[in-house]
Parts: sequence; C-alpha cells; structure tokens
Amino acid sequence: MTAHAADPVTPGAQGVAAPGMDLKKASEGFQTFTSPADRTVRKALSAAKGAAVASQAEAGNPGLGIVLEAQAVSAHGFELKTTVDSANTQLNVVIDWGDGNFDRADPYGAAVLTHTHTYAKLGEYPVKITVTDAANNAEVTNVLPLETAGSDFTPYGPTRLLDTRNGTGAAKAKVAPYATSRVKVAGNGKIPAGVTAVVLNVTVTNTTSAGHVTAFASGRERPTTSNVNFEAGQTVPNLVIVPVGKDGYVELYNGGWESVDLIADVTGYFGRKAAGGYTPRTPARIVDTRVGDGVKRGQVPGQGSFKIQMPAGLHTALALNVTVTNPRQDGHLTAYPSDQPVPTTSNVNFSAGQTVANSVIVPVAADGSVTIRNGSWQPTDVVVDLVGSYGIDSSGSFVPFDKPVRRLDTRAWDKGQSPARGYTYIPFSPGEDGVAGYVLNTTVTNTRGDGFLSVAPDPNTVEQYRNKTNGWPERPVSSALNWTAGKTVPNLVQASSGNNGIVDFWNQGWQDVDLIVDIFGYYDTK
Repeated sequence: MTAHAADPVTPGAQGVAAPGMDLKKASEGFQTFTSPADRTVRKALSAAKGAAVASQAEAGNPGLGIVLEAQAVSAHGFELKTTVDSANTQLNVVIDWGDGNFDRADPYGAAVLTHTHTYAKLGEYPVKITVTDAANNAEVTNVLPLETAGSDFTPYGPTRLLDTRNGTGAAKAKVAPYATSRVKVAGNGKIPAGVTAVVLNVTVTNTTSAGHVTAFASGRERPTTSNVNFEAGQTVPNLVIVPVGKDGYVELYNGGWESVDLIADVTGYFGRKAAGGYTPRTPARIVDTRVGDGVKRGQVPGQGSFKIQMPAGLHTALALNVTVTNPRQDGHLTAYPSDQPVPTTSNVNFSAGQTVANSVIVPVAADGSVTIRNGSWQPTDVVVDLVGSYGIDSSGSFVPFDKPVRRLDTRAWDKGQSPARGYTYIPFSPGEDGVAGYVLNTTVTNTRGDGFLSVAPDPNTVEQYRNKTNGWPERPVSSALNWTAGKTVPNLVQASSGNNGIVDFWNQGWQDVDLIVDIFGYYDTK
C-alpha cells in the first residue's frame, strides 16, 4: 500500500455533505461584555470649555449617561453598542479603543450608536467612551474592559504530561472503562494559567478490547465524538487540540469495555495573549524517503534520524502529517526541535509492515529545523506533508468550540458512503470573511480494503456546484490518514479553507468507506 496517490485517475464520483454553517455564529467563545449606566463618571467642563449659553449651563443635562455593550464577532473583532441617555442637545462622542485608534460621532440628544473594531493583536483592552455636552458644561465617561476571543499558539516541549504506566501525572494504574484520567495543563511546568486550549498527542496502549478515547475540557459536558479509536492489542496515537477547563485540566475518557493505559505529550498551547498565529497551507509533500524527496533516498535506519530545514526565524512551529510505511519492525517516530535533546515522547507508533499516519505539531529549532527520529531498531520509510505553520507574522488565531460539531457522518445520511476514488466536499464557511482554516477530526470506518484519505481545499464555489458548472479538482498526492480492511482509523486534520471555504475529502481507496468529520474550531484572521 502506498502513502500517496500515484495515478491521475478521474474521480469515480462526488458527494456533498451538509450545507455550510456560520462558524462565527456557532462559536460559543464569543463573549458579551457590558458596562451599565451606574459606571458612568461625570464631571463639569473647565471654564475654557464653558457653556455657550448660561441658562443651558445651569440646566447641566443631569440625565446624561452611557450604557455599553460589546459583542465579540471574530477572533480579533468586536461590535460595540453605545446607548447615550441625554436631553435634546448637541453631543460629541469619542470612542478610545485602547490600542491608539479612535472613532467619533456627533448625535443630537439620546442615541444608540454602533461601531465595529478589529484589534491587530490579541489581548485585553480598556475601551473608554467619552460624551461631551459643551452647551451644558458636562462630560461623562464609561470604560469597558474587553478581551479578544481568539487564541495564539506558543510551542512547548515536547513534554510528557501523563503516563499511567509509570505514574507520570496520575496514579500508576490503568484507566478504568467509562472513566476519565485528568491531565493537568495550566500551571504544569512552565505552562501558564489561563490557557484556552492545548495540543496533546494522546496515545492509548495495553488494550485488551476495542474502544475509543474522548478528550474534553474539565468541567464541561463530555461530547459524543471520539479522538482515538483502538482495538485489542493496539497502541494508537492521535493528535488532539482540546479546550482547557477553567481549573486548568483536560479530561481523557476511556470509552472501551476494558481498562487501558493512556499517555499524553504536549507540544504547545493556546492563550489570549499575542503569540504565534497560524497559516494553513494546501498540503505539500516535503519528505518521501521512498523516492528521495527532501532527503536522501532510502529508508531511515533504526535509531536514525533526518532533518527538515525551514528558514530561520520565520516559524515557531510546523503542522505536519507524518506517515510511516514499509517498517521492518515495531517502533515509533519522534518529532522534535533539532536543538533539543531527543525527548521521551512519541508521535507515530507502528507495527512491522504497517502504514500509519498521524498529525504532528512540532516546535522548530532556532535555525528553523525539525528532526524526525526512528525509534525502531530496524529501518522504515517516512513521508512528511506540510499542512501549515505557526509564527509571529501569521495572523490566524484559534477559536475553539466548547464541544465538537459533527459535520458529516455518512452512516447517517441517504447519499451513501464516501465513493471509491472519489471525493466528498463540505462547505464549512463559504462567504465568511477571515476564516483561514479548520481543526477537524476525520475518521474512516467500515473499510473493506486498504486505502488512504486526502484532504484539500476545493477550487470551486458553492454556486458552481449548485449550477453544475464545477470542475474536477486536482487529485491530491498527500495523505491525511491510512487504513487497512476492517479497521476504524481517526486522525486530526488541519485543513485550509482555500479561496471558497470548501474542503474536499478524497477516498483514495478502491472501495467505498464511511467517513466521519468533526470540527473542533477554526483559525480566524479577523
């Protein structure tokens, strides 16, 4: 089995998933901030600004006041409603957004004013509104503290936070069926308090029956979705980007019939302070040891490694999809910054002869490099696809959903399975300005043969599909996950929105399969 599509076969069929959703309206992370009238502070103008008419100055417009309400509408943006209570007189309103930018208005008497603003950087900002009534020698102010909704990425580690096999981060004991293991994130090591989400590579091992693992924020309702699916005797990892509870913890739920061991390795976290944004890319193959792309041709030796070199200073972390194929022995791969010692963590676990992929978010070294190490004692081929990058010059901020949203489950619709050698397109955010990409979990199940899944932005528009004037997208050569007959395989996918907010999911196998797609959040540049 190959880890990419080598032939240009025209898709056998295409299918469409559910209608597009308004991601920004669906997000529960967009808070509303208010400051009532009783927070209005009043003062008299100085003599130099004194009233033009003495009788009006004596009246003083005693009811002059301000009520503020701001709604976050994007990762960086707000809509502010300013309600001014006033007598009928000319007013001057100044909005200081707290970042050096101002808006002004000149209403006559009582008014409701609406303004929008987008901050260049994430953070907390005190918005100050000043209303001046020169004729009545009065001025009032109200201040509304705002906190942006988006989260930026800070690379960390790789570091092991949980290993129930040896008591790291929890008791030395398997996680019981239908029970959870709590992973401390905020305040663990140098991870600060207040983080909104975390990147974990979650591995389940020592399994004795089939099951699944679900990651979710402590203190929130457990979702019905799964992050890792496993069978008896399997060791299975999967990358998760999961919100962190207010208490700083993440829960890992064992949905299997028997106890399992769980491992969680952190490679970064998200917070509401300006750090690194995300830039999604159309997946591009940067390493293939089978043909010599990006590295010398030939398998990676046992206990050997290779480097991926990116420009120094441009990225803080890379988002990759790493595939192992043709391994001669069981083992694992570890991705880490080249200027750090080899960590004890793992990113991809494999068995002899297996083709398996996993998403990886890995910090880069100071010189821009990343090392991939083969932890097996025997050689293996490795394929690496670049799907995105984090950096201080990238503008995509993460907006997590409180719980995942299922966008597609072919088992539950009337259009049949994902077609062999074909694709299913999902309109995620057509027409939504600023949405750069999505954090998804894709799962393939009810497989009858070997195959792999490719995920790429669609060049067509929704209107072209409706009018049946769409063209056939170019078949991708990258792989997001690989499967064998009878297996259920999940993998995290960070998908670019492309130009039209539509993503294609290609079944590169020769038999139809069932496809499940859950969305955990998205990257917003606005």
